[in-house]
Amino acid sequence: MPDVSSPAPDSSAAVSAASVPADGTAATGGAAAGAPGGARLRGGLKLRHIVFLGLAFMAPLAVFDTFGLVSETTDGHVPLAYLAVLIAVGLTALSYARMARRITSAGSVYTYAGKALGAPVGFLVGWSATLDYVLLPMLNALLAAIYMGAVLPAVPAWVWVLSTVVICTALNLVGVRPAAKVNVALVLVQGGVAVAFLVFAVRAVVTHGRSFGAAGFDPATVALPDLFGGASLLALSFLGFDAVSTLSEEAEHPRRDIPRAILLIVAAAGVFFLAVTYVMQTLFPDVSAVGDIVGASPRIARYIGGAAFQTVFVGGYLTAVLGCGLTQQMSAARLLFAMGRDGMLPHSVFGRLDPRTGVPAVNVLVVGVIAASAVFLDLGSAASLINFGAYVAFAAVNLAVIGFWVRDRRAGRPEARGPAAAVLQLVLPGLGLVVNVALWISLDTPAKIVGVVWALAGAGILALRSGGFRRPIRIPELVE
Repeated sequence: MPDVSSPAPDSSAAVSAASVPADGTAATGGAAAGAPGGARLRGGLKLRHIVFLGLAFMAPLAVFDTFGLVSETTDGHVPLAYLAVLIAVGLTALSYARMARRITSAGSVYTYAGKALGAPVGFLVGWSATLDYVLLPMLNALLAAIYMGAVLPAVPAWVWVLSTVVICTALNLVGVRPAAKVNVALVLVQGGVAVAFLVFAVRAVVTHGRSFGAAGFDPATVALPDLFGGASLLALSFLGFDAVSTLSEEAEHPRRDIPRAILLIVAAAGVFFLAVTYVMQTLFPDVSAVGDIVGASPRIARYIGGAAFQTVFVGGYLTAVLGCGLTQQMSAARLLFAMGRDGMLPHSVFGRLDPRTGVPAVNVLVVGVIAASAVFLDLGSAASLINFGAYVAFAAVNLAVIGFWVRDRRAGRPEARGPAAAVLQLVLPGLGLVVNVALWISLDTPAKIVGVVWALAGAGILALRSGGFRRPIRIPELVE
């Protein structure tokens, strides 16, 4: 075993749910789901912008974030763990794409679940989803400190955390179009570094006389609880497809481009993640040889390409950090905006837009402050907390598709009848629901405890908004 230890501006206040258009959608390119005169997000994003924003959110280099942790958990079966989570994500992406064609709102899962399953469920799902949306920038800042610490260990971690948060917050405040253009360049740099890593890793496998086999994919050599435990940490690698659904109001052609972007992102990321982890696992069947489990990837980069490539790798990862942080704050701020605009969160705070940039600036700053708390967490804890909200959101979107299928059948709509509709709108979402629930159950206990406490806090907010559940909570019903 090798030893490597050495749209138009609008400045008005947010509107309540009662004043949002009945379908929560816009008839044309990306107008917001706000009431006439209400707060609106600006349109203008094309398909390429949306795809690159999604890829930047998940980052091509995200595959390296948790490789060491998952390899240790699954006893050297990271590729199989990625395959398991890709099944869940693939089924869920189909459900997201279907919902994005039906509802063009910045609220994503919050709006999907609210319109399909009722406003209270929508709020609780959206509230749970904020756990991963709001905490992802924090994880991103933590990863910046880990990777830079591998190259410049003398610099305190908090310096990297705060620097990352400040830069990403500043870029978010200038507007969505400039941020999208910056992300195109950042993703291209990441892609180049990732391909170089893959080439060096394949060369190292051949040089050391290892053979490419199926060991990393063999389910007979890993316990099922260990496999699902490792896979449960990997949802954050794919969260870019989920995040682009929050950009529907800012897309030029949301019903066409958001679903396309979702499926393109999942397909591209899935193939790339499987290829990279397969080569890395072949090179290091036992990741303990690396020494530092959390910082395994920078050490592997040094092993396969020397100190010079490690520097290039970490530099490439810094572009991933900036791209991730930028889009993660962007999506979190828009989810909070949608809930604030509907009055589910204080709309005087969360439902307002900057009149100059059209950005929910206060929300961006709130997420930035939370991200700065990364100095107090470790990678494993942060990843588990984020995935709690992710799996709740994934399960809810699959359930929302089933809910609309039931409603459409009762209404006699032809698109809900026949075996094809049953497969696409009942069977596949049902499988996605089951797999996501299984992965949620596999999360570690502390993450589930914190997640349940967070959900209970959301129930408390819901109780306050409804007068102790005596008044109905309204999110306008979908009008076909």
